[in-house]
Formats: sequence, C-alpha cells, structure tokens
Amino acid sequence: MAKRFEGKSILVTGAASGIGRATALAFGAEGGRVTVVDRSDKDGEATAKAIRDAGGAAIFFKADVSKAADCRAMVAAAVAAHGGLQCAFNNAGIERHGYLTADIEESSWNEVIAVNLNGVFLSMKYEIPEMLKHGGGAIVNTASVGGIVGNPGLGAYCAAKHGVIGITKVAALEYVAQGVRINALCPGGTATPMLKNWFQEPGVEEHVKALHPIGRWADPSEQAKAVLFLCSDDASYMAGHSLIVDGAMTAQ
Repeated sequence: MAKRFEGKSILVTGAASGIGRATALAFGAEGGRVTVVDRSDKDGEATAKAIRDAGGAAIFFKADVSKAADCRAMVAAAVAAHGGLQCAFNNAGIERHGYLTADIEESSWNEVIAVNLNGVFLSMKYEIPEMLKHGGGAIVNTASVGGIVGNPGLGAYCAAKHGVIGITKVAALEYVAQGVRINALCPGGTATPMLKNWFQEPGVEEHVKALHPIGRWADPSEQAKAVLFLCSDDASYMAGHSLIVDGAMTAQ
C-alpha cells in the first residue's frame, strides 16, 4: 500500500512530546521526511531518532517559535534537508493556568501569547512563501477546545487559541486559491505532559474529565490521525476549518 506522504517534506513544531511527537512519528511512518522542531534538544532529537530507527527520515532542529529568526531558520533547515516543504504542523504551545483574568501577571500573559499565537503566525510567515514556490501545500495549526469555549483560569491560553482559529481562517482565505490549504486542530483533553501538569492542582482532573462525555482522555495518536487527514489529499476541499477532536465536549 502506498504511503500518503512518501517523499514529502514535513515540519512539526513542538514535536518533543505529546501531540507533536505522536504526529511526527505518524508522518514518518507514512513516508514523510520530517523536520522535528522543539526547544528541547534531548527530547526533540529522541523523536527524530525514533523516526529514523523505524526506517523513516528525520532531522531535529532546535527553535523557539516565538522568535522570528528561529522560524525562518527552521523552514530553511527543512528545505535544505528535504528539498522543499509540503506540510507543516504548527503545534508548539505552553500553558499558564490557575489565574483569574485580573490576577494574571503581564509577563505570563505575554509569554503564552508569544508562543501559542505569535508562534503560529511566525511559523506560517516563513512556511507559506516556501510552499507557494512549489505549487502549494498544507498547514495545520494547533488551536484547542479552548479556542472554541472559555475556561476559567485559562485566560491567556484561551485568548491565544481563539486567535489561532482567527488567523487560520484569514490565512486560508488569502492562500487557498494558490494551493496552500490551512486548517486548525482543536483537541479536547489529551494525555500529554501539559495536561498532566495542569492536573497537579487539586480537583482539576476530576472537573475536566467530567466535561468529556466520552469518559476518557484522547491518546495523542488519535489527534495525530486528524492532523494527517487534514494534510492529506483526502481533505483536498477543506480549508479554513477548525476540526474539533474532543469526545463531544463542545457538543454540550
């Protein structure tokens, strides 16, 4: 059976763990030539090595997506290593939780916006021109159910994720006629290190799990399957869409 991404150059940010790692591995298994991007040298290289050990092609590139120079450099590295750029999953993100809006420190607000929103913008700023050079491509930006609904104590995170959905829609309108399809993924509760960190606060795990009618967390691989679908030819008429993968959380 032919692999959906055979020989294609794929860039994944936030690929050292969680959804990013699962998606990078999935792209590698489907024949993609993956550029693994993260701030963590050790875990990022481990993801790239896992792809190579499974018979795939991958490099690791250390970058902070809140910095324009790093975003420019990661795209250049992907092009140099793999001959272009056909797909990108802009997934890098952080969270700062537990603060009501009037209590959020400005520094924390700025940090979350810098990584979760500005990082998506800066990634696309350098990915899109490269894709346009070769007739198009597909981009998926990680938003969240926090981009669809609000959650007390997650003001900066929800603001950033709402913004990701907004810039995804605008960019899709601007570039779809030129062959670049841009969509967003909106995960619900997924078993990642970020979620586990949030659950250190008393009562949070029980509260959040009760919001998910499916009665369990998603495995990161389930989110990865949605990303690969959006980047594949099976989603060739989808652009500007926010794909919610949340076990019916936001259906309530």
